[in-house]
Amino acid sequence: MAADTGPETITLTATGSAKPKPATFPHKKHQETLKCAECHHGMQDGKQVPYTEGMKIEKCETCHNPEKLAGKTKGALKLDTLKGAGHGNCVECHKEMVKKDPALKAKNIDKCATCHKK
Repeated sequence: MAADTGPETITLTATGSAKPKPATFPHKKHQETLKCAECHHGMQDGKQVPYTEGMKIEKCETCHNPEKLAGKTKGALKLDTLKGAGHGNCVECHKEMVKKDPALKAKNIDKCATCHKK
């Protein structure tokens, strides 16, 4: 029996915010080039732990919320929000990809509209 690889596309919506528009995340497309541990992690005793094969994958907002991560930040990013988690992980990865391969700049993968479709 094949392992569950999750949905093909995920729509991420920040709770309590009309802006920005929800982010559309092409999960399957990312699975073609990345390992699960490059995005996923767990939490134990209030601290992030690296993903290990077979670990249960929760929705980001399971931990990235004000009740579990109240006041936690990474620089200017609020990690107790889905928006902060996404910008900390996704946006930073996209920026790094553009640095490594300038040809990707033309595809605008480091722009808001990449994930937040108009």
